[in-house]
Amino acid sequence: MKKNYTFLLLLLSLVVLAQAPANYYNTATGTGYTLKTQLKTIISTGAIDKGYGALWTIYPTSDVRADGKVWDMYSSCNLTFGSDQDTGSSGTSQCQRFNREHSFPKSWFDDASPMHNDAFHVVPADKYVNGIRGNFAYGIVGNANFTSLNGSKRGNNVAPGSPNATVFEPADEFKGDFARIYFYMATRYQDAVVGWIGNDSDGDSMLNGTNTQVFSQWALDMLYAWHIADPVSTKEISRNNAIYGYQSNRNPFIDHPEYVFSIWGAVLSTSQHNSLATVMVYPNPSNSQRINIQSENDLDEIQLINVNGQLMQQIKKPSAINKVYTLENIPSGFYFLRLTEDNQSVVKKVIIN
Repeated sequence: MKKNYTFLLLLLSLVVLAQAPANYYNTATGTGYTLKTQLKTIISTGAIDKGYGALWTIYPTSDVRADGKVWDMYSSCNLTFGSDQDTGSSGTSQCQRFNREHSFPKSWFDDASPMHNDAFHVVPADKYVNGIRGNFAYGIVGNANFTSLNGSKRGNNVAPGSPNATVFEPADEFKGDFARIYFYMATRYQDAVVGWIGNDSDGDSMLNGTNTQVFSQWALDMLYAWHIADPVSTKEISRNNAIYGYQSNRNPFIDHPEYVFSIWGAVLSTSQHNSLATVMVYPNPSNSQRINIQSENDLDEIQLINVNGQLMQQIKKPSAINKVYTLENIPSGFYFLRLTEDNQSVVKKVIIN
């Protein structure tokens, strides 16, 4: 029971933190690359380029740990904002300085703006490890020739289908963060990505030269696997909200993780995906006491939970009609809908008016 209570508290905190402005995604109605283009319009309209120097001013809000130190995803240092900021000196070993890391290397897009200054992918990072990473693509390391204090590695790429090259592999706890950053870059700058081919061989290894799929097959499969294995965290949600206040746009793949599968699911060659990613709940909000759940897979269990953590409905081995499950007689309110299938689960937010 304690485990369930903790789980519900986490859900409540995520809902409070993850709320995008009302109607922000109203025009995101398509699927596949149509949805990607719609999201590109949403997150580009009104976005502000504040320049490279201004990034120092957002990090104490967007990338601060609970203890007030710099949240660095490349190492495990206790770096302090301001005093440990890169001044052009030191940084010859870990935990001396932090600087601004283009997680999507700037050489890949020829150092052009606004990509160069976009806070979503320019993250604070230990200066020394940042230098070790260089412009290498992200990948899965076989034999590491460098390992940072938090387990990030550099070495040969053994990701299935990848070319033989040196890559950098982030720590497991941040792989999903970087995957969602890359999906953001592919969407926010889809009009420019074709022109990035030929700028850097490491970038070329991850990009396929289109503005639709954007990523090479091996890279897309790997990023999707990372996205599923490391779900959205409260850290990412807080960062998303802070950057929205800073540059007036959001990362839609943090607000709606299911968008990744909606856009790229049809071209994935990996089996490492959440089979519940395509579940649809409608109408939502509902103006009746009824909701429908459409799933291509047979659900094992449906739970409807209110905001106080009370289990309102629980249906094990539910029956569907034409792949649609229906819940009725739901009082007005805000609910969590937890769906389970084959040891996987997904939680949807439901509003009954």
